[in-house]
Amino acid sequence: MKKIMNDPNQVVQDMLKGFVAAFPNDVKQLPNTTVIARKNAPVSNKVGLVSGGGSGHEPAHAGYVGKGMLDAAVAGEVFTSPTPDQVYEAIKAVDGGAGVFLVIKNYTGDVMNFEMAAELAAAEGIDVEQVIVNDDVAVEDSSFTTGRRGIAGTVFVHKIAGAKAEQGGSLQDVKAVAEKVVANVRSMGMALTPCTVPAAGKPSFEIDDNEMEIGMGIHGEPGIERKEIASANEIAEELTQKVLEDIDYSGSEVAVMVNGLGSTPEMELFIVNARVHEILAEKGIKVYKTFVGEYMTSLEMAGCSVTLLKLDDELKELLEAEAVTPAFSS
Repeated sequence: MKKIMNDPNQVVQDMLKGFVAAFPNDVKQLPNTTVIARKNAPVSNKVGLVSGGGSGHEPAHAGYVGKGMLDAAVAGEVFTSPTPDQVYEAIKAVDGGAGVFLVIKNYTGDVMNFEMAAELAAAEGIDVEQVIVNDDVAVEDSSFTTGRRGIAGTVFVHKIAGAKAEQGGSLQDVKAVAEKVVANVRSMGMALTPCTVPAAGKPSFEIDDNEMEIGMGIHGEPGIERKEIASANEIAEELTQKVLEDIDYSGSEVAVMVNGLGSTPEMELFIVNARVHEILAEKGIKVYKTFVGEYMTSLEMAGCSVTLLKLDDELKELLEAEAVTPAFSS
């Protein structure tokens, strides 16, 4: 294992220390926690947004803490859900009196621990609502989930729900628009290489040099098929077609996200994006806005995912609204 680190059991704390040092005017770390919050949190009379999950997916989730997106992100150990007490501290820290909204990716540990934290907060008189993101069309159940997994489409939930909260929307307003995003966003990924969790010290799975796995999860969960590596166009076609089969996008406008998993050069992501745009144009689907880059990674895994979000006027407005965060600005 070759990694730039100190103690493999302290990588999360060391990372958070460096993250705050890089953005001291924008974020803060709550003392004795793994919570990164907006510098000015809580914001009075604004719905607070909290998300998070296992570390190793950077820039998710702390990279999206800031104006127009999250008020706090909770970091678990690598590929491990944050504990309920950590999530609870985040909820308390961002409660400005208008309630707190939780964005939870559909992994068993995340759902259980965030919901336990919400119960603790409710007992303290804090209004809490949530949405569970399950945009991955690859598999229905996996080693980490019951139902579909939450992957890169979660970033669209952060952006749009965050914009609604920043505009002064109520807790129910934020919940409604987040649920609209979840209903209209779908993703599909693939991997070329495994990744290595620092504390484990060895790759999470093995894959031959001439192979790829279609539908691979962001923690290395099995996909739907392992086969000989294909061209960028063929990969784009397979991922995009699977997404298009899940929602009727006919005549729609969409936001596109081509997301790198950690070790995929932007050159390759743009090649995939070119074919995705061609496919959508062939099907009469208009691209409103495109995002290409690393938004939700899997340590040093090579691979990518394709996400489509079906838009209406409200979602377009919120997608365009101002956001100022370390990893996302608009």
